[in-house]
Amino acid sequence: MKAKYALPAILACTCAATPALADNPGQLVLRDGFDGTDFAPSGHLYYRDNFEQKAGTIEFQSEVKRTGSGALKLSVKPFCPPDKENCSERAEIWERTKYRVPYDQGVWYGFAVKFADPIPSGDHRYLIAQWKREIGPNAKGDFSPFLALRLNNGKLFATVETNYVAPVEKQKSASDSKACGDGETPVWFRQDANQMRALVATDDSWSENDGKEFSGCTSAIKVINRGNTLPTPASGWIDFAIYSKPGPDGSGHIEIFANNKWISTVTGHIGHADHGLGKNQYFKFGPYRAADTTTWTLYYDDFRRSPYCVDVLSDPKLCPMK
Repeated sequence: MKAKYALPAILACTCAATPALADNPGQLVLRDGFDGTDFAPSGHLYYRDNFEQKAGTIEFQSEVKRTGSGALKLSVKPFCPPDKENCSERAEIWERTKYRVPYDQGVWYGFAVKFADPIPSGDHRYLIAQWKREIGPNAKGDFSPFLALRLNNGKLFATVETNYVAPVEKQKSASDSKACGDGETPVWFRQDANQMRALVATDDSWSENDGKEFSGCTSAIKVINRGNTLPTPASGWIDFAIYSKPGPDGSGHIEIFANNKWISTVTGHIGHADHGLGKNQYFKFGPYRAADTTTWTLYYDDFRRSPYCVDVLSDPKLCPMK
């Protein structure tokens, strides 16, 4: 990789001045290749048991895999009663609570995903992975993930969420009435929920007709396009490597890699700071959607988590030098 594409120096030093492992689970290296008949002890993952997860099935199987001898097959089927509002259908894998990473700490996550046929192609809410802040019993509101990998109209894209920040004046051009100016990012303002959602990466099939909800512009979240788009859902196994460091005060930092290509850097206001939210971030992956009428299946392999980039990116040359 050329020097001009080197990652920011802060990412090379996430190991400095950190507490002992027993005091900070974020310093642990977690791995699970899903090669057995249950989760590996080294991954600290589990399948959550609740109402929405009853729409899902989990299978440790060996027919479809990326590496090793197996991979997870996660599916959701129609389950929500017709009269139940805001019902979702999930088959998500969670990090165990005691191993979650502090909210103000940066950490690298990696996992591979493959879309089974048929790939959903409708205008609907589909997520394949999400990063959230813990929600305590005194928190008020429905908090969206501060980072999410999403699917809509058969296209893959990534969003970042934070508390509402008053919009900048949008600079319109004659050729594109939705264009944002330099240093601005397309955003969906949701002032009634004290949240806003930014569009930070898309696949190469994305067009000007997609993402119409991102009609505003913000300078509170900045995105650097690194010259690559996300892979398309039908392209086979997609191996993600993502650096997650929320910062609702403007200190947030996210890096997105896919299949050893640097997609984007996101900085600024990332995540939520509302009263009653918890001290940790957490990651979960698997098919999650609003109620639907078909079966949707995804395969996952090669989960890893580490404070060190070299443990997550499969090509260590892409990682910063200390």
